Amino acid sequence: MLSKQKLFALGFQHVMAMYAGAIAVPLIVGGALHLTPAQMAYLVAADLFTCGIATLLQIMGTRFFGSRLPVILGCTFTAVGPIIAIASTSNLATAYGAIILSGIFVVLAAPLYGKLLRFFPTVVTGSVVTIIGLSLIPVAMNNVAGGQGSADFGQPRNLLLALVTLLVILLVNRVAKGFLRSISVLIGLFAGTVVAYAMGMVHFAAVADASWVSVAQPFYFGKPEFSIMAVCTMIIVNIVSMVESTGVYLAVGKAIDQKVEQKQIVNGLRSEGLAIMLGGIFNAFPYTAFSQNVGLISLTRVKSRNVIFAAGGIMVVLGLLPKLAALTTVIPNAVLGGAMIVMFGSVAASGMSILSEVDLRKESNLLIAACSIAVGLGSAVLPQMFDQLPSFAKMLLQNGIVSGSIMAIVLNIVLTRKQRESAQGVNVSEVPQKV
Repeated sequence: MLSKQKLFALGFQHVMAMYAGAIAVPLIVGGALHLTPAQMAYLVAADLFTCGIATLLQIMGTRFFGSRLPVILGCTFTAVGPIIAIASTSNLATAYGAIILSGIFVVLAAPLYGKLLRFFPTVVTGSVVTIIGLSLIPVAMNNVAGGQGSADFGQPRNLLLALVTLLVILLVNRVAKGFLRSISVLIGLFAGTVVAYAMGMVHFAAVADASWVSVAQPFYFGKPEFSIMAVCTMIIVNIVSMVESTGVYLAVGKAIDQKVEQKQIVNGLRSEGLAIMLGGIFNAFPYTAFSQNVGLISLTRVKSRNVIFAAGGIMVVLGLLPKLAALTTVIPNAVLGGAMIVMFGSVAASGMSILSEVDLRKESNLLIAACSIAVGLGSAVLPQMFDQLPSFAKMLLQNGIVSGSIMAIVLNIVLTRKQRESAQGVNVSEVPQKV
């Protein structure tokens, strides 16, 4: 049984692992829509608050809601473009109306989606989990260099910070035991930030400017408005998120050595639908299972749901206390990148471990794994290749996890069917004929 202090430290480590991704979406959307500083501050606080509530809903679980898996929910990047597009052509109230209705769609569609899980045998699962890890590597490397678009992108000091963070994490994992080993990522982030402070790369201006208290309020940007096209767009976004979340659930199951049942995935998706509705009500964002935290579970070997429960509680508090939330933003991107290398690499390694259970000497299995991983990684590294396609196809295929999953599922259906037909043909020919 973990003490309260250990639970807090392990939960805070999970928050740090997903924090950059959690606040990136409100910052991007707010910047694109030219929101005021007060509105931006609300957007970040509301997002963190709702992230926490969504995670708690996922962890606690009831008869119909919550997977009861150690999964953290965060805002999906897939929704960034559509929200900006909807709000730019109409207003934010229309975007949030679409988010609310799309959340209802996810709740209602989850059982039907669950019936499709028979198309996820081990070879597909292993390929999808591998794709999740590999598609996140470019994110890690961008952070290692200082963050995409930063003025000092690729500067040697950023690379040095990432290396220091990575080495500290590896050293703690190699030398320490027990609890210290389980918070190796947190120790690495702290050490990297201390070094960055000594180099003059840590600034506390944002902390000083942040308010002490902020309470998320329903319909901050006005009462929701509804547009059929906007609703359809957000439904497509959430269908993409459902596929992505399925891969995350399966990856978490592998990390905690637990077989994930269909009912868990359906209940988890229902919970995500409820979280999406809350995101619309509190004027935050659509939510999905965060793959960033899967690698942390694999690395620390801490499988307790109580840790994720603690992480959810910490996010709720950060959402209510913006000054504390701002304190966590002082960690440089390069430091986060050094930690991401270990975490995201661990996810990819978990996928490879699943594939090791598959007989890759069978040509069908080899083709499924090879093609799906190649397509998924290619989409993640070069998403602009789909820029000339219609918006629906573009949204679907630019997500490496989704495009790779679709490829794996389709190849599994086609190749296994051909294999069965071939086997039946052989059996018929081998039946002795009467003369």
